[in-house]
Amino acid sequence: MSNRAYNKMWVETHEDLRYLLKQEITVQDAKPQTDRVIIFQILTTFYIKYVQIFRNMESLYDQIVHPQKLRIIHHVLDGIMGRILELKNEMVKLEFSEFHYCDDVLQDLKLIPEDLEIPIPRYFVKDKLKVLKARENILARILSQNWVQVEQVTSVKLLSLEEAIQIIQLSERARQGRLRAKFMLEIRMEEEKDRLAKHRAASTLAPETAATYIQKIWRGYSQRKITKKERTEEMIFLEMVSPPSFQEPSSAQLQAQKIALQRNVVQEVHEVEYQEALLTIKEHLRAVEGPDIQETLLEQIRQWFIECRNTTGKFPEYPDAEKGGSAAIFASKTPQEVLQELAAQQERKKTKKEKKSKTEKKKKKKKKKGKANKEEEVEGWKMVPSNFLSTMAEGQSTYEVIWQNRNEELNFPQKHVAELIKEDKRKEVEEEIRVQVDELMRQELKNLKLAVDRDKGTKKKGGKKKKGKKGKKKKKGKDLTVNRTIDSLYEELIREGILIRPRNVRLSDFIGEYNYLGTTLRQTDIEPMPSLLDVRQLIALYGILPLGSQAVHEKAPIVKSLLLAGPSGVGKKMLIHALCTETGANLFNLSPHNTAGKYPGKMGLQMMIHLVFKVARLLQPSVVWIDNAEKMFYKKVPKMEKGLEPKRLKKSFPKILKSIKAGDRVLIVGTTHRPFDAELKSFCRGFQKIVLIPRPDYTSRFVLWRSIIQENGGILTSSMDLSSLAKVTDGYTQGHFCQAAKYVLTEHRRKQLHTKPLTAVEFIAPLAKNDPVYKEEEELFKSWYAKTPLGKKRAKATKEKENKEGSEKKKKGNKGKKEKEVKKKGRKKK
Repeated sequence: MSNRAYNKMWVETHEDLRYLLKQEITVQDAKPQTDRVIIFQILTTFYIKYVQIFRNMESLYDQIVHPQKLRIIHHVLDGIMGRILELKNEMVKLEFSEFHYCDDVLQDLKLIPEDLEIPIPRYFVKDKLKVLKARENILARILSQNWVQVEQVTSVKLLSLEEAIQIIQLSERARQGRLRAKFMLEIRMEEEKDRLAKHRAASTLAPETAATYIQKIWRGYSQRKITKKERTEEMIFLEMVSPPSFQEPSSAQLQAQKIALQRNVVQEVHEVEYQEALLTIKEHLRAVEGPDIQETLLEQIRQWFIECRNTTGKFPEYPDAEKGGSAAIFASKTPQEVLQELAAQQERKKTKKEKKSKTEKKKKKKKKKGKANKEEEVEGWKMVPSNFLSTMAEGQSTYEVIWQNRNEELNFPQKHVAELIKEDKRKEVEEEIRVQVDELMRQELKNLKLAVDRDKGTKKKGGKKKKGKKGKKKKKGKDLTVNRTIDSLYEELIREGILIRPRNVRLSDFIGEYNYLGTTLRQTDIEPMPSLLDVRQLIALYGILPLGSQAVHEKAPIVKSLLLAGPSGVGKKMLIHALCTETGANLFNLSPHNTAGKYPGKMGLQMMIHLVFKVARLLQPSVVWIDNAEKMFYKKVPKMEKGLEPKRLKKSFPKILKSIKAGDRVLIVGTTHRPFDAELKSFCRGFQKIVLIPRPDYTSRFVLWRSIIQENGGILTSSMDLSSLAKVTDGYTQGHFCQAAKYVLTEHRRKQLHTKPLTAVEFIAPLAKNDPVYKEEEELFKSWYAKTPLGKKRAKATKEKENKEGSEKKKKGNKGKKEKEVKKKGRKKK
């Protein structure tokens, strides 16, 4: 796409945003709603439309090369991401479920489920690429040093006599087997040579008959090849088989990728030029316009001195720097108004306490009244005020004021506009000069007052300085590592194995399909299992977006802890590594098996927690991972695991959660494949959000097999029946599929693919060695999730719905009976 196309897309996206903001205002001003279906439709329509705008804005931010436009898009992106999270929170509160199905709304808007995919903003990693590379180099250096130390420490293990004899026997038997195999191969080769020699001597075919045999075989082979080719062409024409180049990118796609990379390079060049222009234009303004600005400010302030002296008979008090200095004077006000305001400020301070006490009393009264009226009045639903509407409105207004009607035909390369920089920098230069002028004029005002006092012959009484009220000192936690640098703490955590290197995995590598029957199943009062792509969206919403953007994390509904529960092999660890890769976050491993024997005792535990969360805050974003999180909340620790001390963090876990504030981009993620072993209440208190990851369904298995086989070097042909393979492997997880693909697709097998194509049967034998996830285990996860707080609310809501439907049916039945009785009585009278 060209600059003109992206600018057109930008204009259209802002038009959609303007329309949405108007709709938000109308919904907030509308009457409260009571119908849950209508409420859910309102929320889902807003959610879907914001996701569409978010997708457009993210692609614009990645490809637009104008540096000043990028800043507006970034500002709007923060607002849109935060608003999406707020709407998601409202939808969860309404439906008491983390997973939502809105097929009917998608049909009305003529969209497909793929349009609801939350994109990962590429600038999360791109904007801090240098920092991430530096961290990666430090981590690699320390890990390599540790590996060398481990190799030096490891000593030669002494073997007993029996072990040594056993090893010698094994090697001797292997040597004898190899010799025997070699000898048998030679015998077989000799037998084959003798057989061929006898066959050649016995065959006395005439040249003509031999030629006919060769022609027959060749013609059959060539005809079969032609018919096979025609058959594939026919199937491709009927769109029953994908063409061979279907998976390969086309020339247009390759060209688009090349242009996108070139635009990223141009974007970086323009950004460097813009940063240089900021400095040069500011220095130019200070040199050229600085003296004039200083003179005008001095004249204005002196004129103010004279006017105040003439009207009040004395010189005014100069405002402090905290109150804005001379900027507070020239706000289109007279000197008398300024003096009145300065005097009124002192009175306001006194009345603040009285107002606070009155408001507190009113709030208490309102609470009491609210409790009394809750039983009598039933309030409807109304849209909760958003923290991000102002952010989006600011971005929209700046677009309309600056860019909407600006003619950029001459700015074809889309470089920065110097006029806009001058407007911003002129204000900065004026503020800097104003600070200097204020210092000069304060001294001048003091000298004027002293001169007037000398003329009058009066001594100025020195007033007592008002002592500032001592506020209550907030208790701060003791810093156990005051004299240590962040680099030393970072290095210590790496050496202890607590700070680990995340695998380079993208969230898009977590493959699956959507649940296309979610709405229909819920209409029949059946709760469907979530699909893998629904889980991927939750990770993007609850993990990646808040960790990637500081503005979003501060204002959006905060998620401090997240639990991923599901059978082993469904990709829980992969999601954690993807979470770190997409946001550039540090990964701390506080799993019970990893912390065993490290930092022993109470003081050691306190030091470990302090180190982890200090480094996590200073080098945010950070992810703290607790694998086998159920062990931390065991009902009873097994004898085999008492040495690990799995419940070390249990008591301090609530304090850790309280210490995480809105400005700390730190997320605690737990993973578990046996959540039913933990104490339910404390487990659910520790983790704010619980995401249940199911085993893959048929459509997800079909997509997974296709991608896993291709990743491992396999070639898909018509002989590979993926549909049957996906049907047969019901109950197996992604981990099982990967193991089977690696077992089958060895280097030797990959060389044979052109002559011997893959079949589905080859993957059955390695899969049969593993135990699948049976329905009983899946039902166990379902029943456990139903006992969680959100699951209980969901069950309660469904019961209330069933009771209402039952009562309505009874009323209809009673009405029908009464009507029948009335009809019977009428007939008898006749």
